[in-house]
Amino acid sequence: MIDIKDVSFEYGKEQGTLSRIDLEIRQGECVLLCGESGCGKTTITKLINGLIPHFVEGGTLSGATFVNGMEVAKTEMYHLAEQVGSVFQNPKSQFFNIDSDSEVTFGLENAGAAPSEIRERFEATVSALSIQPLLGRNIFSMSGGEKQSLAFASVYAMNPSVFVLDEPTANLDAEAIDILRQQMIRIKKEGRTVIVAEHRIYFLMDLIDRAIFIQNGKIAQIFTREEFHKISENQRIRMGLRSLVYPTLKLPHADPPGAKVGLSVENLACTIDKQTVFGGINFSAVPGEVLGIIGHNGAGKTTLIRCLCGLLKESHGTVQLDGKAVNVKRRNKASFCVMQDVNHQLFSDSVWNECEVSKPDCPAERIEKILETFELLSFKDRHPMALSGGQKQRLAVATAILSSKYLLVFDEPTSGLDYRRMLEVSDMIKNLKSENRVILIVSHDFEFLNRTCDKIFGMEGCSAERRKSCVGNI
Repeated sequence: MIDIKDVSFEYGKEQGTLSRIDLEIRQGECVLLCGESGCGKTTITKLINGLIPHFVEGGTLSGATFVNGMEVAKTEMYHLAEQVGSVFQNPKSQFFNIDSDSEVTFGLENAGAAPSEIRERFEATVSALSIQPLLGRNIFSMSGGEKQSLAFASVYAMNPSVFVLDEPTANLDAEAIDILRQQMIRIKKEGRTVIVAEHRIYFLMDLIDRAIFIQNGKIAQIFTREEFHKISENQRIRMGLRSLVYPTLKLPHADPPGAKVGLSVENLACTIDKQTVFGGINFSAVPGEVLGIIGHNGAGKTTLIRCLCGLLKESHGTVQLDGKAVNVKRRNKASFCVMQDVNHQLFSDSVWNECEVSKPDCPAERIEKILETFELLSFKDRHPMALSGGQKQRLAVATAILSSKYLLVFDEPTSGLDYRRMLEVSDMIKNLKSENRVILIVSHDFEFLNRTCDKIFGMEGCSAERRKSCVGNI
């Protein structure tokens, strides 16, 4: 059982992250922590897995948290790890090896388990989670969904009684979410306790026993599963929650190639290390149009947009802007890409300077307006790396909007964003349509795509027929 008794916590100079949290979670329960970004969901998970207070420095903690009778603050992390396993939003942050088999067994080896026990747990994990396709693989060659499944398996192998999942679906496609869902069903049937902090809620609706709605660092309301199902659409929106039902795409297909204005992609192929990532890509997008690009994890979506932005050279086909074929150098000059991992593209020593880098001659009034829209103006002097994940994401989107580039590409721009901030990003992107830019969005977030895009292009590996099927079956 998990018992959080009158816990308050503040991160350094920030105000009231958590305030007087009282929460009991029974053995075998599946509990959803929901609420807007920054409300305190992740902080509660850190109380349970021991990151607070053992690894978070400079915070002020009062109250006590107990896990299976152990007081977290007074228990060594290696003892806590025997009871609590964590799966983070970014699985790469918890890998220690480069091959999948070693990753599954790493925790057991680190705990000093006997070789026979390690072999037994490895085989049991592979069988229970059906991860045979992940065995003998290089982790760096895996898709996002495969990495998430591997991270889950490495935790499962340790046989903890409590699973803590923090935004586990942020970068997953529908198929990978379903795999995660099946894994959660499995551990719930085994009587494990599951605590999941999530913005995407629809796949959990029939799994959870309770939903804990958190607002401004406090538990605002606790719902049973039945009560949560009865939330009206208006109430959901007022609470700032994402869709409670599975979203389906209802958008027309992208136009065929040949457009004389905007972007035309004609029979494009890309090869990396002599392996074809995709081939036979054909579509066009005109200025003022927002085109969504979808496909399973590993279909080549990110490679495609890197190619379109001139970061990779195509092996076959052409990319045209306004009817003229353009090489990688010219494409790079004409485009701005917000990457899936925005840590790779934040360079300046302050939020304000980051905006100026994207467009040095941009008026201060416009920078101020954009930062205010994204609730970043109060952080204008803060170092970008000191921002939260969601704030970094919003800053990267803001810099793209401030740039004057003709081709704007967003790779999973709503990763980890709550409903309100998803709407903000959607509105900002739609406002760019009047500026006659070509806008591409790679996303698994169907709720966001429906609200933002005009058309959709589906990728599915290298087969044109499978790409057509991908869109047709949405």
